[in-house]
Amino acid sequence: MEKTRTEMRPDGIVVFTIQRPAVRNAIDFDVMENLKKVIQEVKENAACKALVITGNGEEAFCSGGDLSVFHGLHTKEEAYSMLSKMGHILYELLTLNRPTIALLNGAAVGGGCELATACDFRIARSGAKFGFVQGKLGITTGWGGGTMLLQKLTYDKACQLLYSAGTYTVEYGEQIGFIHNLIEDPNWKDAGIRWTGELVLNSSPAVLSSYKEIAVRKWIDLHMKDRMLIEIEQCSRLWESDEHHKAVETFLQKKHK
Repeated sequence: MEKTRTEMRPDGIVVFTIQRPAVRNAIDFDVMENLKKVIQEVKENAACKALVITGNGEEAFCSGGDLSVFHGLHTKEEAYSMLSKMGHILYELLTLNRPTIALLNGAAVGGGCELATACDFRIARSGAKFGFVQGKLGITTGWGGGTMLLQKLTYDKACQLLYSAGTYTVEYGEQIGFIHNLIEDPNWKDAGIRWTGELVLNSSPAVLSSYKEIAVRKWIDLHMKDRMLIEIEQCSRLWESDEHHKAVETFLQKKHK
């Protein structure tokens, strides 16, 4: 199975699926490159109306960075190289000139929650969970997700999610405005694409792009990219700490038992 799949639909909706269910759809360098590629394709294709990002299966939307791969990064400099790479990709996703939708088929945790936060809308299969659990590994959000979350939620709600390092139901996420629609239909993927289709039905790609650029101009004025990179720098310093490496070792040991 390919690590990702991209579907260009006749209705102008592009569906990008992470296909690594054995590792809860974790992101490695190949997934990063494929995501970067599809963002560029949507940006340049005048026929595209929206980008939907989802995961394979029903267990996980995305569990964040693949720790079995990235645990080999020990120093601040090594960590920053990887973290900033994904941070730049998520900034491109945030500022993509089309509507973007995270379709949470399952749990979105850690960097997976950062990926979802970069999207304009988050819709979710009922019963799924989400959480910024990075604190349990002795680090902060490392791809710019904290900066984006504090822009998209009220200060207190964003801080609750970040400080607690906990997981929450998507039903609670809907209450606080993080999740925009709950999908009860067992055919969650078709339902999510239908929701997206209804969202963009009456507007041309040019109109959608023009509206999105209003938000993008605001984020440029707020220096979002610079703020995300400062956040990533902070995470890279914590990454090289003994606390982080010990926490990852413990996590990987539990995973392989």
